[in-house]
Amino acid sequence: MFGRLMPTEGKFFDLFNQHAALCVKGAQEMVGLMTNFDDLENRTHAVESIEKQADKITYACVDLLHKTFITPLDRDHIHQLVNAIDDICDLIQDTSESTSMYDVRAVSQESVRLADIAVKCCERVRDVVELLGKGGNFEAILKTNEEIDRLESDADRVLRSAISRLFREEQDVREIIKMRSIYELLEAITDRCLDVANLAEAISLENA
Repeated sequence: MFGRLMPTEGKFFDLFNQHAALCVKGAQEMVGLMTNFDDLENRTHAVESIEKQADKITYACVDLLHKTFITPLDRDHIHQLVNAIDDICDLIQDTSESTSMYDVRAVSQESVRLADIAVKCCERVRDVVELLGKGGNFEAILKTNEEIDRLESDADRVLRSAISRLFREEQDVREIIKMRSIYELLEAITDRCLDVANLAEAISLENA
């Protein structure tokens, strides 16, 4: 009985890694959606399925948190981290569903660029989470976080350029509303990735 109260560190980090991997997978599907509207329905369903898997991991992590007497990290940090990663998956689904719901049929170079940046950010988040589970090498996490910060800044610049061009060149108000929303959702993914990176950095520093 006492054994069940011991730390289940591996399980928590396994769940974090699975969650982060789903973010990458969802972002890759989103890029496919943005670049191939002929496959829009299948891609949208694929992203939805990935988001549901991510939700199950979130629930499993929270459930494990309640059942574990001694946790490998601060309980609040575990809760914040799993929810921050889940926010990324939620935004990826929101972006995919909005693209489908708004019946977006013409890809723009800015939306593809933002989606590509989002994938790169998710890949770096996966790396940061993996590093955290391997002992939280602070220097390695800091270096990866700097990459995420740079990518997020790139996304900010692309967003500003995209909206500027949209208002200059697009005459249809409906298209302006649709595309601005898509651009902002794509950029928000990179913001959430940076949130996860900053949280991982803080956790690593506190546990150094």
